[in-house]
Amino acid sequence: MITLLDYGAGNVRSVINAIESLGETVKTVAAAEDIASAEKLVFPGVGAFGSMMQILRAKQFIDPLKAFLASGRPFLGICLGMHALFEFGEESFGTQGLGIFKGEVKRFTTDLAVPHIGWNGIRAHQSSRIFNGLRGDEKFYFVHSYHVVPEEKDVILTTTNYGYEFVSAVQRQNIIGTQYHPEKSGAAGLRLLKNFLDTGAAPVRPSLNLQTTRLAKRIIACLDVRANDRNDLVVTKGDQYDVREQGEVRNLGKPVELAHRYYEEGADEITFLNITGFRDFPLEDMPMLEVLKQTSRRVFVPLTIGGGIRDFTDAQGRRYSALEVAAEYFRSGADKISIGSDAVLVVEEYLKTGQATGHSAIEEISRVYGSQAVVISIDPRRVYVPKAEAVPHVVIPTTLPGPNGEAFCWYQCTIKGGREGRPVDAVTLAKVCEKLGAGEILLNCIDRDGTNSGFDLELIRAVKSAVTIPVIASSGAGCAKHFLEVFTQTQAESALAAGIFHRREVPIGAVKQYLQGKVEIRPNL
Repeated sequence: MITLLDYGAGNVRSVINAIESLGETVKTVAAAEDIASAEKLVFPGVGAFGSMMQILRAKQFIDPLKAFLASGRPFLGICLGMHALFEFGEESFGTQGLGIFKGEVKRFTTDLAVPHIGWNGIRAHQSSRIFNGLRGDEKFYFVHSYHVVPEEKDVILTTTNYGYEFVSAVQRQNIIGTQYHPEKSGAAGLRLLKNFLDTGAAPVRPSLNLQTTRLAKRIIACLDVRANDRNDLVVTKGDQYDVREQGEVRNLGKPVELAHRYYEEGADEITFLNITGFRDFPLEDMPMLEVLKQTSRRVFVPLTIGGGIRDFTDAQGRRYSALEVAAEYFRSGADKISIGSDAVLVVEEYLKTGQATGHSAIEEISRVYGSQAVVISIDPRRVYVPKAEAVPHVVIPTTLPGPNGEAFCWYQCTIKGGREGRPVDAVTLAKVCEKLGAGEILLNCIDRDGTNSGFDLELIRAVKSAVTIPVIASSGAGCAKHFLEVFTQTQAESALAAGIFHRREVPIGAVKQYLQGKVEIRPNL
């Protein structure tokens, strides 16, 4: 029996599913007594350090946790669950942690994008049973803006390079903490979890991790999921944002089966987008919740869900906030949520006053779950202008002249699936969303979508140079070479595709094979 401490924030379903996939039974902590009686305790966490500690105190979990940690029984803290072991958290103005280890939790100070999101390596500094069966060159999934800084060097288990070497795991006897998420790290992560649970295993140390670790470029598979005319959920993909063919929604497969296929082919993340037509359902009956639950039982890489994350009132008159909707998605297996059209409207309101309200979906969700959990999906189209001063927007020079020879363009944001243009440009939108708390940008391009002509590199460079958070390039991929172009000619951290993967025109494995040795990627294991 494995006891899991769920303090109420983030995606714990994936941790439970990962442990259960190993043949174990999981019991969730409901009261302090459950911590006291636990044989092995797993504590996953995301979000804000201060909020976590406040909840632990309110639930009266602090003393039982300290007693458990002093007892010598096996403990695994994941991400924020590891941060809790330390004395202070810089994120929340010096909020006091459990103080099991001396040291504090600090924000990254690097020129690289923050949050640190993606697959990176680890270097072992001591032996541990969790390394049993690992080669030492595996990559694990990270998603965080803060990292631990131990005062006692003997607790350092692994380090990872992201601009500088930071501590990515700690261990003292049976207390283990990892910054990386084993439940989201594919086969290597499941192996690490299995090793933690096998308390009788001998400690080992991988021998192949002596070189500097590097963050991998991510290949993301996107599934546009909609209800067809029979109200079945299907994966669709159309040309230029149109998914209907002869009056029916195109059906390219079932979302759970396709997501599992992409996981096995080596996708680094799975994204579900364009979820529509479910606004009349009570929140607990949303069809995509079941898709997430089923997918998270079979797919052990990060899952993002986009569409419908807004305030709404169902057919029974029950009102739900965007935060409530996001919470339900997280509880069902999502690791990140994507906000599209509503982000444009939020930014328009911000630009009117120059002041954040503190109550937008972006702000509220990032405050509770952390900026790394909020992705902004931007759907812009090119608008050509004769000169840079022609419009009050961010205008860039272009090597692809307009129909009348225009040498400049700006990227107009759209809403409602690209059907309505708005008076805000993509660069400004990305900058304001970062300021409001977003942790990642999913950058689509209406002009390139479905064309197979390659990513809009000019758009990607313009947005990437304006923000300090990671950018996912999307729209236009037609061959493996296009992924190499976007990774070598822009600073984008990830690249996303849909149709070419669905139709097996360019398998994910072929993309990774082509990129091998040219850019840093997570190899298929």
